[in-house]
Amino acid sequence: MTDVISLTGLVKTFGRRTAATRALDGLDLAVAPGEVHGLLGPNGAGKSTTLRILLSLLRPDSGEVRLFGRDAWKDAVALHRRLAYVPGDVALWPDLSGGQVLAMLAKLRGRTTDAKRMADLLERFDLDPGKKGRAYSKGNRQKVMLVAAFASETELLVLDEPTSGLDPLMEAEFRTCLAEEKARGRTVLLSSHILSEVEEVCDRVSIVRRGRVAESGTLTELRHLTRTLVSAELGRIPGAFDGFAGLHEVRVTELESGEGEGKGEGGGGVRLECTVDTEQLSALMVMLGTEGIRSLTTRPPTLEELFLRHYADPGRGRAEYQDAPSAA
Repeated sequence: MTDVISLTGLVKTFGRRTAATRALDGLDLAVAPGEVHGLLGPNGAGKSTTLRILLSLLRPDSGEVRLFGRDAWKDAVALHRRLAYVPGDVALWPDLSGGQVLAMLAKLRGRTTDAKRMADLLERFDLDPGKKGRAYSKGNRQKVMLVAAFASETELLVLDEPTSGLDPLMEAEFRTCLAEEKARGRTVLLSSHILSEVEEVCDRVSIVRRGRVAESGTLTELRHLTRTLVSAELGRIPGAFDGFAGLHEVRVTELESGEGEGKGEGGGGVRLECTVDTEQLSALMVMLGTEGIRSLTTRPPTLEELFLRHYADPGRGRAEYQDAPSAA
């Protein structure tokens, strides 16, 4: 089956040769039909540049861009009728009402819009379509484009920081609408730095780092490639950790009598907290079983932890993206 989006070896540099910023450095990305794919990274990682190239708003220095199996630049007019785009900073025509903008966008795609569907979305996003563009707040301008996108019958949604300017209630409504589109089998590419948003709605995630996709896969696949967090209360200080492969960030705290989850089982002992490479988790459980387990919890890393692991700056103990170039 042909991917809806296929980006191969994208390179894009901004600025003059002596002071150039390479926004994309050989980026590859594939989005399958019916997939909600999250493009995750901080400002400066290359997300917005990637989307602008995808939409033929920028030409890459090199690389291939295909939409629905066709050349995204040569066939741009026909392909754009098959997608809806929501930028993170919406600018509207000041003298057109929201309703007029919605009608015009539908006509540009050569499609009719279901009036009932449109009315439902206007109500759900609490948007007055009679107001002029100049009267809308940033959040309401964002709502106009979200309503236009969700009301369209396009095959692909390209969303670049789509909840920018929305309050928490409208963010929740956006996630509900996106879940409905997912159930309908619509393909979505969602670019965001809001980790909880991506984690909740996306089938697959690509983490962008320094203009490349550092990791790509389902959350389950990405978690399998990383570490599991373990917290255990033990009857005694473990003595078998020396040389145990795959154990990281080990912290052992002695418990006072009557402290901890196992306080009714003799008290004292120690609390162990660590991370372990996923493939070594079973071996760790066997080893801990010899140390008198009183309580044990494990959990996979959150998307935030996966993300921060890719952006960790070990030398300074903080995220390296704080010094990322300004090109998005």
